[in-house]
Amino acid sequence: MVAETEKPTAVPETERDPNYGEGTVMDQSKTDRIIKDEKVELQDSDAWDKLGYSFPTWRKWQILCVVFLIQISINTNASMYANAVGGIHEKFGVSKQVARIPQATFLIAYGFGCELWAPWSEEYGRWPIQQLSLLLVNLWQIPCALSKNYATFVVCRTLGGLSTAGGSVTLGVLADMWEPDEQEYAVAFLVLSSVGGSVVGTIIGGFVEEHLPLSWVFWMQLIIGVAVQLVHLVCNPETRSTILLDREAKRRRKTGEDPNIYGPNEIRERRLTFKEFRTIVWRPFYMFFTEPIVLWLSLLSGFSDALIFTFLQSFAPVYEQWGFGTVAVHLAFIPILLGYILSYLSYLPSIHYFRGKRRSKPGSVKPEARLWWLLFLAPLEALGMFGFAWTSLGPSHGIPWIATMVFSCMVGIANYAIYQSSIDYQTAAYGPYAASATGGNDLARDFLAGVAALYSTPLYEDIPGRPLEYASTILACLAILVTIPIYIVYKKGPEIRAKSKFAQSLDKTREQSKEKRRKSSLAGLHAEKIHREHV
Repeated sequence: MVAETEKPTAVPETERDPNYGEGTVMDQSKTDRIIKDEKVELQDSDAWDKLGYSFPTWRKWQILCVVFLIQISINTNASMYANAVGGIHEKFGVSKQVARIPQATFLIAYGFGCELWAPWSEEYGRWPIQQLSLLLVNLWQIPCALSKNYATFVVCRTLGGLSTAGGSVTLGVLADMWEPDEQEYAVAFLVLSSVGGSVVGTIIGGFVEEHLPLSWVFWMQLIIGVAVQLVHLVCNPETRSTILLDREAKRRRKTGEDPNIYGPNEIRERRLTFKEFRTIVWRPFYMFFTEPIVLWLSLLSGFSDALIFTFLQSFAPVYEQWGFGTVAVHLAFIPILLGYILSYLSYLPSIHYFRGKRRSKPGSVKPEARLWWLLFLAPLEALGMFGFAWTSLGPSHGIPWIATMVFSCMVGIANYAIYQSSIDYQTAAYGPYAASATGGNDLARDFLAGVAALYSTPLYEDIPGRPLEYASTILACLAILVTIPIYIVYKKGPEIRAKSKFAQSLDKTREQSKEKRRKSSLAGLHAEKIHREHV
């Protein structure tokens, strides 16, 4: 044990160490726990059965299902605004391009919101941060629904984006309950909600746009958001380890079991200095720019998402060639959703195989194995866009509409795979700090998608000759370039990870923590054996 004058170990319970924001983790072999004025710090190895990792399997999946609904709600909110563009254009007399600005500002602000909320969830707990985020997002829907001028949409949609905690916090919840080698099924399930939510919002939005007034685009989002917030309020507990350790320490003091034990936040106290505040806010941005794993995979996922966002803007002009109305055009997104589901299901055998291999031969499977199936699915993005481009020639060339949907389904398969593999790799590398690490992924995806919202429609309208076919062909060529880094990361992964100092130090502390738990468990079994012999 060490006195508080020494720097505390930045194991998963000690983000309050200022070094945490600088991407360093102390060696757990050099320091153990903090002792301050006879107060002893409770660590995860002392109360492992109280943490999210020890929740029953059914409880973990119940929590994850609620988080799934949150992601559906968030992404529905992001996508349904597109159904208000026509109404805003007509009601407020602005061009459709100007009417899309709130869509862009929401997505860009959403990307930064993910970065800003993530470290606070690591500091104060997942549950209150998610509740606060959901509340604010829901409140910003009301001014939009009641708006009397265009500026309200710009302001409130931007604030709504900043208020959205997003996938970084939900992935943090996941990392609270599964250790890196056990999390793949959960990651795959949660990613399905992230990509699928945007399609669900688009389909619902088509019916709202066709049959209800403009304001109902936002009332519908509010109804969905409030329902999801109530489910989360009632059904989900706190999962963050530091918060659970604080609660367990208080319980032990109250029962007299250990009057000197204190949780990580109690012993460090919650008073934030300006330096700590700055560190908390800067942490995810620091990881984005200094951790090669975070930077490479976030940019990969972000550029891919921007390409697909741009690609989806072609659906209205393409399917109008076959006489599709508003609802039918939005139902044409179903093949994308089908592609997401098929991609999700295709990952399950791969996950099962590598998990079995890790268990039978520990250390035999490199982290890059999480990218293995992506090597085969990623090319479908470019192939699907090429196919979609030239089946978009329409009925005048004797091409049935179903042909385009086959290729859009392929794009959906690839998009899910890119997001799933990049998130799985990052979550495994950063564990309890997954919220900050994956915040970079969300930043890249949403920021670039927001930028795409401004140029995507002009791209499909202004290219001379065959704008629909040429625009999608350009995107397909870019998709080839975007997928190249996947193979580089797979091949050079160990070298990239070696340059990610924070990820490397986390691996070390995790192994040390596991060893402490193992020794503690063996000591307990030994003591029980001696007790039985004496009895």
